[in-house]
Amino acid sequence: MSIPKNPRQLMINIMYLVLTAMLALNVSAEVMNAFFDINDSLEGSSKIADDATVETKKGLEGILEKKPKLREPINLGIDQTKSKVDAFVSRIEDLKEKIIDASGNNNGQLDDGDYLIHDHHKIPRGKKNKDVTTRLLVGIDGKSGEGHQLEGEITELRKELVEVYRNVLQDKNIQEEQGFNLKPELIDEKMNTLESSLLLGVDPNWKSKASSKKNSWAAYKFQQMPVAATLPILTKLQTDARNAQATIANKIAELAGGKEIKFDKFFPVIKAKRGYVIKGEKFEADVSLGAYSSDIKGVNITVNGQRINLGSDGTGKFVETANSYGKRTLNLKATVTNPITGKVTSGSTTYEYEVGERSATVTASKMNVFYIGVDNPVEVAVAGASSNEVRVNCAGGGCTMTGGNGKYNVRVNQQGTAKITVTAKGFNKTFDFRVKRIPDPVAQLGNEKGGGIGNGTFRAQPGLIAKLYNFDFDAKCRIQGFQLVRVPKREDAIQVTNVGGRFTGDAKRLISQAKPSDTYYFDNVRAKCPGDKATRKINDMIFRIK
Repeated sequence: MSIPKNPRQLMINIMYLVLTAMLALNVSAEVMNAFFDINDSLEGSSKIADDATVETKKGLEGILEKKPKLREPINLGIDQTKSKVDAFVSRIEDLKEKIIDASGNNNGQLDDGDYLIHDHHKIPRGKKNKDVTTRLLVGIDGKSGEGHQLEGEITELRKELVEVYRNVLQDKNIQEEQGFNLKPELIDEKMNTLESSLLLGVDPNWKSKASSKKNSWAAYKFQQMPVAATLPILTKLQTDARNAQATIANKIAELAGGKEIKFDKFFPVIKAKRGYVIKGEKFEADVSLGAYSSDIKGVNITVNGQRINLGSDGTGKFVETANSYGKRTLNLKATVTNPITGKVTSGSTTYEYEVGERSATVTASKMNVFYIGVDNPVEVAVAGASSNEVRVNCAGGGCTMTGGNGKYNVRVNQQGTAKITVTAKGFNKTFDFRVKRIPDPVAQLGNEKGGGIGNGTFRAQPGLIAKLYNFDFDAKCRIQGFQLVRVPKREDAIQVTNVGGRFTGDAKRLISQAKPSDTYYFDNVRAKCPGDKATRKINDMIFRIK
């Protein structure tokens, strides 16, 4: 691209490039966050597959009670399968922790310093780091990364799982019970078929998919991949291993003559993007069966009588247009047919969402007015709009505002009215707030506001304090000065002026002379609170010395 000689055109080109870069950064941030959603989903699938193995073993208990010779080889085979996969999953988990730490605070251990908190979720601090993943998994400067070793471990695990099944299949008790005596070549053929069918291992076609610069499987998978993208790749390897574990466990269970599938924890699930929509908008939700198994085929889910078409992962979509205001109730029902026993089990649940017009609320978190001289916390929300779509401004009363994402602090410096303006898509409204000064504090001598007081207690006080009652904000008022009058019994009154709240000079001397039957007057007591431009007169006090 040629560089324009016209300075104005050059500036326009530069601004265009900057805007393009900013847009790319925004897209990148959205993609990064999506990776963590994918990772969470994969971890959930991995747990379901692992739980399925445990349930498979439990389901065999009744069968093995009647076939005791099969108990040892069957249970041993399932336990060995799970043990090998547990070790592989743990090894990858350690690798993920090493990557997160190295891209975070790199102190050799995984701790809270390696994460940032986003929407109450922990996100790795170095989610965009590409150098760490390349160095640890691919290798640099002639050093080989752990990805190359991982490639071999995946292939080895696949062979080991097949070998576990081979040993169970060749067990003499299994063959006697099943009434077959397989020849070695037939067993080899079955093992080869099983090995090729396992969804675990290195994709043999990766070379045809990789660029010319990526000369290894580790480079194809991890080179210059950000941490956010690498974590779900590693989690998928764990999920694949768990699925292979479930496959082998099921194959072993078949050698016992069958298994029982228990549906004691299934339930229909509706996952909506939001429970409140604006009139004219569409309500959309994902509907699925909790703890879904791919072995289950006889599943039927309805929403208000409408059947939901389910995909291979057990999820489907329900869509309806919000045509009227008010509460909408969805009645969900699911029926499941056990493929082994033919038993039909059902369950139901309800979901409610609200249909309304777009509106907004502005609430002062502590009181319904703004006070001069203190932070006034304010929360702003617009129904149907996310916090980053809402714009908030203030004017009047010397108003300034800080904060964001729905939570703000307002400062004001003039009595009157402050106006908070809230705008969002399809919404614009202004809210009025009264601006007041902090209420008058109460002058006190220690904990006393006047009346009779012991001579020793009175003389021990260092000065006056100004205390705010029933005021929830963090504010302190201070005594600026007062006139002190001592009236001794049968003597003339003595008056002095004290500056500040602490007794000094003549006032301190008068306090030390206190005797029973004396009367002390604190007059023209003045205080100053945060935001005050001048002192204010507060309550007087009279004390009679006992």
